[in-house]
Amino acid sequence: MDCGFFYTNISLPQSLPFTVKNTLFSSIPFSPLNFRKSLVVVASGKSSSNNNNSSSSNCEFSGLSVPIVPRTEEGRFLSNIFQNDRKCFYAVVQKELAKLGYEKGEAFLRMNLNLGSDEAVLHRRIAELKRLECRNSVEDILYMLIVYKFSEIGVHLVPKLSKCMYNGRLEIWPCRDWELESIHSFEVLEMVREHLLTVIGWKEKSNVTENWTPTQVPKLQIHRVYASSILYGYFLKSASLRHHMELSLDHINSDLGVTTSSNLLVSGSWPLKQNSVPFGRLSGTRSTLVGPTSLVQGKKNEKLRSYVMNFDHEIMQMCAKPKCKEALNLIEKHCSALFGDESDEVVSTSLASLKRIVLEAVAFGSFLWDAEDYVRIFYQLEEN
Repeated sequence: MDCGFFYTNISLPQSLPFTVKNTLFSSIPFSPLNFRKSLVVVASGKSSSNNNNSSSSNCEFSGLSVPIVPRTEEGRFLSNIFQNDRKCFYAVVQKELAKLGYEKGEAFLRMNLNLGSDEAVLHRRIAELKRLECRNSVEDILYMLIVYKFSEIGVHLVPKLSKCMYNGRLEIWPCRDWELESIHSFEVLEMVREHLLTVIGWKEKSNVTENWTPTQVPKLQIHRVYASSILYGYFLKSASLRHHMELSLDHINSDLGVTTSSNLLVSGSWPLKQNSVPFGRLSGTRSTLVGPTSLVQGKKNEKLRSYVMNFDHEIMQMCAKPKCKEALNLIEKHCSALFGDESDEVVSTSLASLKRIVLEAVAFGSFLWDAEDYVRIFYQLEEN
């Protein structure tokens, strides 16, 4: 399955707490309801604990046992820094991004200086090759930033699923649900839990037997849910920050007795809380437009869920779609590497493992937003 179908007409999971007709949601290529119906409980002669132990021993969880192996010099260098000199990680990221920006800029400068000359075609080709080379390097850097962010909460990315199969059974253990949920504010977490209910039928009060009972699921369905959940995590991060900005601006204006009568530009990385600043650093380079149409003006206590319900198509697209081509490419490559080749294979798994997969995808989308915003400080990304 080509993750690219998410980008032609950006889709988000149907767990959003509202129905929008004739918008981007109409293009969702799968039905969460049908997904839940495909979870057919099968009998198992082994105990769940035995299954868990077998699968976990086969599933290689470590800092860099990740689906994508860095292909570029910059990616491999950062991978080595991540493992051996973590305190220098961000300093190296900044230097590598600055180097890539300089090299790409120099190639295009030479192309422009040689316009109309006999060597114009050659320099144009060199500049294009450099652009593609830098794009691949930046994708590796984005990926390493995301891996680093997962490591900060004590969670390793699930490796290629083929490594987590044992006798046809897919199980992800340990689940690390608490750690993956801890990155979200309370309101975002509520929406994440609604998403879990919608896409896999997860219930908060379900018992251990229900959570670990073997179920059969088409691998392609898990792939689609994972990819959509990445976009949903990205959307929630973007929407929640926008919500917080507007609430804060409305509160400031109320204290000053000022009415929002003109468009204002405010930083797109205004933090929800202290640890929500991208990678512990202030960015302030991306701006979000708020003005007379502020969605929360005069609604200081409006919940995120209600706020999102008022999004029109333009704002929905603004929050849902990754801003750069590098991020979109990375989503596609990560999903393809994680799930492998397309197939109609049906795997035996459990709701607990499906929950782990979905929570990771949502966190991946949130961290991707952070990484994209952070990289933008030091390097000009290719806008969509």
